[in-house]
Amino acid sequence: MDPSSSSSTPPAGDAPTFEGSGFACATGELRSSGSTAQGKAIAAWITAYNAKCKASIGDYGGGGSSKGISDFTAKQTDFGGSDSALKDDQKDPAKTRCGGADAIDLPMVTGPIAIAYKLEGVTDLTLTPAILAGIFDDKITNWDDEAIKAANPGATLPNTPIQTVHRSEDSGTTENFTKYLKATADWPYDAAKAWAGAGGTGANGSDGVAAAIGGTDGAIGYVEWGFATSNKLSVAKIDNGGGAVELTAETAGKAVAAAEVTGTAPDLALKLDYATKEAGAYPIILVTYEIVCSSGNGDKAELIKSFLGWTATDGQTTLTDVGAAPLPAEIQTKVIEAVKGLK
Repeated sequence: MDPSSSSSTPPAGDAPTFEGSGFACATGELRSSGSTAQGKAIAAWITAYNAKCKASIGDYGGGGSSKGISDFTAKQTDFGGSDSALKDDQKDPAKTRCGGADAIDLPMVTGPIAIAYKLEGVTDLTLTPAILAGIFDDKITNWDDEAIKAANPGATLPNTPIQTVHRSEDSGTTENFTKYLKATADWPYDAAKAWAGAGGTGANGSDGVAAAIGGTDGAIGYVEWGFATSNKLSVAKIDNGGGAVELTAETAGKAVAAAEVTGTAPDLALKLDYATKEAGAYPIILVTYEIVCSSGNGDKAELIKSFLGWTATDGQTTLTDVGAAPLPAEIQTKVIEAVKGLK
């Protein structure tokens, strides 16, 4: 499915708007880097905001979540992007960087993780957590394995060897995917940014993983939805136990809506329920955060507030165009209020 065709983007009249939420344009320069999962969204947002407000926000640096946090902490950027909220051992360095103020996690992009594959003759495929754990730990090695056949009755599955692709560098996408496996299957490794599963081929960045899958018959990997669609890769349905669920903006948003806010406002760190069996909820998701100083932003404060205010309002309505999904309304409201309080 083309993400831009999803009907889940709220109509313009129903969604919070930039000006309607009390934000105004600001000018100047900002620097940012981090999670590649939100790379397409941030790039589109920067282009649109600069055009609207005549600002000079620089290109998003990418580099992965670890780089996003380290660049922010080292004052190389004005805000950082990460696929996971700040961990306890990262909070004090970030607080020091913010001049003694807390750094906060602002969820901004729902980034569904697609299980993308290339398998000649097969464009409709359902996988379960147990099958995924077996595939990515090199225990299920051919596409006509009995477990895969049982999950896909009536499908003609070839004896093609399975070629798994994972991220070669530390990645928040890897961390979220392995959190999913840890929560739902017999996955023997800790959830972490570094890949630990057996076998497979590593590729750098989301674009590298998508390219590697697209170039190999029998390949499968985990990648942000936008990269799967832009590379025209098939995407598996996922059955957590409540029925097979196709990845759409609506099904991903349904899973995020059930997330628990574990941070203390204005910090909005979320706990996702990867093991959900709710019908119609696509469970393999991540949320990318913008990590920013709650105060102490100096002469950049108004521009940071304005830009993040735009991404939290008007910017949400464009996310399906880049293979992401907008924030659920109740979380979006909290983000807007948190951004208003930045100093």
